[in-house]
Formats: sequence, structure tokens, C-alpha cells
Amino acid sequence: MRLISTTGLRRSAGFSLLEMVVAISILALALASLYQAASGATRNVRTDEKYAYAVELAQSVLANNAMVPVSGVDTHGETAGGFQWRVKTRPVSLQRTSLPMGSLQEIEVAVGWVDGRKWREVVLNSVVEGFKP
Repeated sequence: MRLISTTGLRRSAGFSLLEMVVAISILALALASLYQAASGATRNVRTDEKYAYAVELAQSVLANNAMVPVSGVDTHGETAGGFQWRVKTRPVSLQRTSLPMGSLQEIEVAVGWVDGRKWREVVLNSVVEGFKP
């Protein structure tokens, strides 16, 4: 039986430098992807909150204009938060009814805001009652 001498061979315990560099690179890529996903989700939540506020504001403005003069409305305003709103009405065509012209008004309420570099807008349309002042 012959014994093999291992005195000339150097056994390495642990990882080599190359393995460590590759492992750290993979970890860095994974963390960068995770960071990007988290920041994108945060941005989406902020945008969704602004859309929800804009819809609530538009519904509030629409409720405030449940009755409009038969002459129509064309008005606008701005909130302290930078949301701009406008209201426009026009008479509904009532050719086949006995209702007087202007008794029903189409109303459009638009709420817009600047989000970064983009202009975003929510528009609500409805029909409201027209009255003679």
C-alpha cells in the first residue's frame, strides 16, 4: 500500500476572492432591484392618493352645482394644494319632450394637477337641473 503525501498541496478553507466578488455582485443587483420596486410602489401610492383626492374634489364641486342657472355656468378655481378645477354646463337637447329649454343641463367638472412633469386630470360628467334666476 502506497501513501500519498499531501505536504506539497495547499488546501484552501473558505471561499476564494473571485467567489466573494461574484456573490457580492449578485447581492448588489438583487438589492438594487428591490429598491427600485419599493420606490416605484411608493410613487404609485402617492399618485393614487392624488387621484382619490381629485375625484373627491370633483364630486364635491358637482354636488355644489346640483342646480345651475339656465344661462349656464363656466367657472374655475384652485385649491391650496395646487388642484385646479373647472365647471362648464350647456343645455341638454330636449326636442322630443315638453320640458322647457335649459331645464336640464349637461355638466362637466374637471379637476387637474401637475404631478412631476405630467398634467393629470379627472373629469366627471352628469346632468343637473337648470333654473331661472
